[in-house]
Amino acid sequence: MKLTSVFNQGEKIPAKYTADGENINPPLEISKIPSETKSLVLVVDDPDAQRVVGYTWVHWVVFNIKTANKIEENSIPGTPGESTYKKPGYGGPNPPRGSGVHNYHFKLYALDAELDLKNGASLKRIEQAMQNHILDKAELIGIYSRD
Repeated sequence: MKLTSVFNQGEKIPAKYTADGENINPPLEISKIPSETKSLVLVVDDPDAQRVVGYTWVHWVVFNIKTANKIEENSIPGTPGESTYKKPGYGGPNPPRGSGVHNYHFKLYALDAELDLKNGASLKRIEQAMQNHILDKAELIGIYSRD
């Protein structure tokens, strides 16, 4: 499986998709989805937040995404999970000034099942439910800083 967007691997995420811009999710193109896929899960996180707040900041969690080749800009493509912001939906890169470059991981999982979870499920609960159902994974990393 492959995941692409308006930025390439390791490139800066355009400001439009950050808290400094419109704070909307970027469009994502998905290719080479396994034919047995029943649903997709998307997790966007910032492990570099650990050096600032002591844990990985979760910016967006969506599960039970119908198999599709594209996630549209500014969309809710499936059932929202709970982010660190404690609200559903996308929260763009928002690193504290002076904290350096942060790497934002867009992780997409192809599953052989839909997850029997409710709207707002925690990432921990989603990861537990995904166990033994992952067919493939793709990852795209974009960077952003305010330095």
